Amino acid sequence: MARAIAGDASSRRGEKESEWDTDAGTKRLPLRAILGSLAESLARSDSLMRRLIPGLAIVFIVILALFRTGDLVTDYTRTQETAQMTLSLMATVVASGLMSSESDLPETGYRTTLKRILADSLPSGATSKGRIYLVADQSGTIVASAPLQPALESRPISDLLGPSQPLMVFGARAGVMPVVTNLGGSKGEEQVLATVHHLDGRLGMVAVLQPENAIFSQWRDDLSANVTLFVGTSLVLLAVIYGFFSQATRAEAADDMYAATRARIDTALTHGRCGLFDWDLSRGRMFWSSSLYELLGREPKDDILSFADVADITHPDDIDLLGLAEHLLESGETLVDETFRMRHADGSWIWLRARGEIQSEPGRAEPHLIGICIDITEQHELAEQSRMADLRLRDAIETISEAFVLWNARNELVICNSNYQSLHSLPNSVIKPGTPYKDVMAAASNAEVAPHPVTLRQRGGAPDGSYEAQLEDGRWLQISERRTKDGGFVSVGTDITALKKHEEKLVDSEKRLKATVTDLQKSRQTLEVQARQLVEMADKYQEEKTRAEAANKAKSEFLANISHELRTPLNAIIGFSDIMTQEMFGPVGTDRYSDYCKDIYSSGTYLLNVINDILDMSKIEAGRMTIETETVNASESAEDASRIVTGAATEKNITVTTDVVENVSVHADKRALKQILLNLLANAVKFTPDNGTVTLKARPRGDKLHFEVIDTGIGISERDIERLAQPFVQVENQFTKTHQGSGLGLAIARSLVELHGGALVIKSEVKKGTTVSFTLPLADKEAAA
Repeated sequence: MARAIAGDASSRRGEKESEWDTDAGTKRLPLRAILGSLAESLARSDSLMRRLIPGLAIVFIVILALFRTGDLVTDYTRTQETAQMTLSLMATVVASGLMSSESDLPETGYRTTLKRILADSLPSGATSKGRIYLVADQSGTIVASAPLQPALESRPISDLLGPSQPLMVFGARAGVMPVVTNLGGSKGEEQVLATVHHLDGRLGMVAVLQPENAIFSQWRDDLSANVTLFVGTSLVLLAVIYGFFSQATRAEAADDMYAATRARIDTALTHGRCGLFDWDLSRGRMFWSSSLYELLGREPKDDILSFADVADITHPDDIDLLGLAEHLLESGETLVDETFRMRHADGSWIWLRARGEIQSEPGRAEPHLIGICIDITEQHELAEQSRMADLRLRDAIETISEAFVLWNARNELVICNSNYQSLHSLPNSVIKPGTPYKDVMAAASNAEVAPHPVTLRQRGGAPDGSYEAQLEDGRWLQISERRTKDGGFVSVGTDITALKKHEEKLVDSEKRLKATVTDLQKSRQTLEVQARQLVEMADKYQEEKTRAEAANKAKSEFLANISHELRTPLNAIIGFSDIMTQEMFGPVGTDRYSDYCKDIYSSGTYLLNVINDILDMSKIEAGRMTIETETVNASESAEDASRIVTGAATEKNITVTTDVVENVSVHADKRALKQILLNLLANAVKFTPDNGTVTLKARPRGDKLHFEVIDTGIGISERDIERLAQPFVQVENQFTKTHQGSGLGLAIARSLVELHGGALVIKSEVKKGTTVSFTLPLADKEAAA
């Protein structure tokens, strides 16, 4: 009772805290929204900052390096300028001192006195940082130095500065200049800054020299310190950057791994039709995973669900959540396994099985029931379906006309129908499930139905099979036994009395069938003889075909030869008749002679064309016709062919039009293309009535140029189209035809198109017209140009 009161108090305290949290959450809503928005912004920019910070650090190092480099260059320039100014001032001071004391120089001890005056005229610190002062007489010989340089005295100053040095010529006006010289030390030649001032009197000039190593020694020390400091700082910063980048990479990898793991878990839970829950028993609040929301068809959210929210969608007949919480708090049980229904978003009920365990966080006395909910709706439906299927199976077994019985692997009865019970006259006491096979067979009153009864021992290892048995009333049964997958047996007894009677009829039919087979064998022998005769006839046909092909070849060669022989006299006939028609050498007499000459000319021309067609056809059939493809302008060839047939078309008042795309070329034999178009146009004009139209079109289709010759002529029936393009074939016969011709025009055109790799297509409708089309490959634009 104390635990129940504590549980109720905890529940009420949880409800109050939930209300307080709701009120406080309402007051803190703007601040929470701002913080949430800021957190989302930081989360979105987290990846960008991870990539940006290393780049900014490297940019900082580069800028720092550039700044320090500029600063050091400035120090270098300042140091050089300071050294040049100091040398110039020192030379001016020394030159002034020497010129003021030049009159005090004695003849005896001249150099000693000059050295003393030189030393006295030097300011304090004048010889520091490697500065050397040289005084030369009017001949250019060094007579004094400070600090004392015995190796340089008595040497021409031009050896140090060079004879053509501007300092030697212009003196102070040349300023301070860099010079490479040997000051007599162990270093050999070195770079120095030098200035020269000319003097009056016996003194020639004073020169001040300072090695650049001494000038820039301090700057080099600063450079080494800066480089060391920069390198150390850069290495430390790079190490920090590397550590940050490595840590960021590991963090990103960890985030990706966490996201991938969570996604895999959510996917596994979703596909497994289950979800996770965390129920705070003391406060009555519950957390669901997104997969559990999806399981119930609801929108996933991160908010905590209240006890009332969950209780509203739980079926009250299945589980009492409040009673379950009180029971768990009172009894101290830790494991939960409950099955109940919850309402889906679409209003249907989902069967769930909840399995969980009570857990408590260390240091806190707040029990949490944590577990998983599994969707078992399908299992419930399958169980119900299985129950219904079992009822249907029993009804079906009972309604079949055969005797049915099922035994399990231990030879115990599983199920049987009333037909089996009546067949063996079994009492109701032995047809209960689980009755051993031997007890059932012992209780059977007509076990002698089977001529070879199957004993229990035989059933254990006997193969599947069937047998027939005859009842006392004359009926026949076929009893079939088959082994099931679980090792049991199913037996079915079927009444085959009608089949037995039919079997007797089949025996008689078999005898008649054997007689028929004998007749068929005789017929087969006759067919074999006929087959051998057909083989002999096929061989003879092949021989005759070879002779026909040889004759056809001889015919083609003969036509080619005779056509060639006929062309020569015909050319003379045509030529002379043309001369006589034109009366080139004077009149021929009466007009009738002129008409005769015209008839001779036209008949000879017609005969020559026929012979040319026969010659071309014979070449094609003999395989001697060859084509030489080139780039041919399609529009020019079309215009030429159209112009040739214009005369014949004008006589019949037929309009010949050409519609060919300009500047389009094809790969073809120029003469063959012209002959194809001419033959097709001539045929169209020939078979087109007066006042008709003939059109030649050509349009590109892909990489081909499609030609069409369209006329409004007499047309061709479908049965004549197939044979029309064969040599010497015309639709009209020799007695009824109204148009002259040899019947070779279309055959030659088709053969020439096929030599180009194309095909001649004829479409026609009687009394409406004919369309003849073919395609040729387009030429490349570069080749056409």
